[in-house]
Amino acid sequence: MNRLPEPDLDYLRKVLLDMLAIPSPTGFTDTIVMYVAERLNELDIPFELTRRGTIRATIKGHKESPDRAVSAHLDTIGAIVREIKDNGRLGLAAVGHWSSRFAEGSRVSLFTDDGTLRGSVLPLLASGHAFNTEIDKMPVTWDHIELRLDAVTKSRHETEQLGVQVGDFVAFDPLPEFTDSGYISSRHLDDKAGVAALLTALKMLKETGQTPPIDCHPLFTITEEVGSGAAGALPWDVSEFVGIDIAPVAPGQRSDEHRVSVAMQDSAGPYDYHLSRHLLRLAQRNDIPVRRDLFRYYYSDAHSAISSGQDVRVALLAFGCDATHGYERTHIVSLAALSQLLTGYMLSPPVFDSDAQPADSSLDRFGHQLLPEDTQMDNQTHLPPLEEVVGDGSK
Repeated sequence: MNRLPEPDLDYLRKVLLDMLAIPSPTGFTDTIVMYVAERLNELDIPFELTRRGTIRATIKGHKESPDRAVSAHLDTIGAIVREIKDNGRLGLAAVGHWSSRFAEGSRVSLFTDDGTLRGSVLPLLASGHAFNTEIDKMPVTWDHIELRLDAVTKSRHETEQLGVQVGDFVAFDPLPEFTDSGYISSRHLDDKAGVAALLTALKMLKETGQTPPIDCHPLFTITEEVGSGAAGALPWDVSEFVGIDIAPVAPGQRSDEHRVSVAMQDSAGPYDYHLSRHLLRLAQRNDIPVRRDLFRYYYSDAHSAISSGQDVRVALLAFGCDATHGYERTHIVSLAALSQLLTGYMLSPPVFDSDAQPADSSLDRFGHQLLPEDTQMDNQTHLPPLEEVVGDGSK
């Protein structure tokens, strides 16, 4: 494989900024699906849409089997109207798994069946001049915040007259900022930054003019934040699946905002030994800054495929990001590294050619982990000779 080209970072920034401007909480993703479909058309990459809107694209390789897939998700965290209160304000329930602490103070858009209303998410005690230190005693739960609409309403009836109903979606303003230092701060980098990196990798792949060794299916899923993600989305012949997501940068983690992470395990268990190390070797050969990490409170598209019963090898690549599911921040270097590693992966040979056969009785085709078998089996506790412990009985 030739030296990998540099990613088009202007393209990456543009598509990321475009996507951040499109509200897409889980369940409200049609517009962003159409946006990504348009970008694939521009790249002349054929695709199909599932009934609900997952995008399954195809890049033909020299061989049709085994296939591989790479996946990023278009949906984000958000909220949904749970109740209309007597005072006209709205109780909310989370869409996706995130803390109400990160929702407080946010500007939002509420989507009725007929239009959009603006508003702010506030704690139930929202005025320091009225409640003083009582504000600091409030619990951090979704039951202790509410949505104040920017409309004349002081009753349930008046709010209903605005067209607001239980089940309306609420999208949180992203507030993106791209700094001269290379940092990108915004809500919803999870996983729109991953999507931008994947689109950039696809652009790089097309511009190289190289044909991948095997068919590759870029996937763009729409329900990752609620756990189903890639379940049911994989074409049948896929044997390798690499998810693309966010790597939390925090104490106790090894991920870095200036590197791409290869996740070795998340809350659903370890990722595939062979595929993960294949990605690490690709990064090393191409001087791509990489880290290994474990994500303890985390679930991805990759494991949703496993949970749905797919017999595939799974791995996870992730861009380093501070304050995940809050006001997130990454660096363009991490996204560039992710794009480059994805391109390298799509141009690399399959981990095992034999995976073209889903199952057979031959041990010859089965993979072997790196340690020699005798070293792996040398796991017994080494006991001292009995006479050293009890003596020879003469004393």
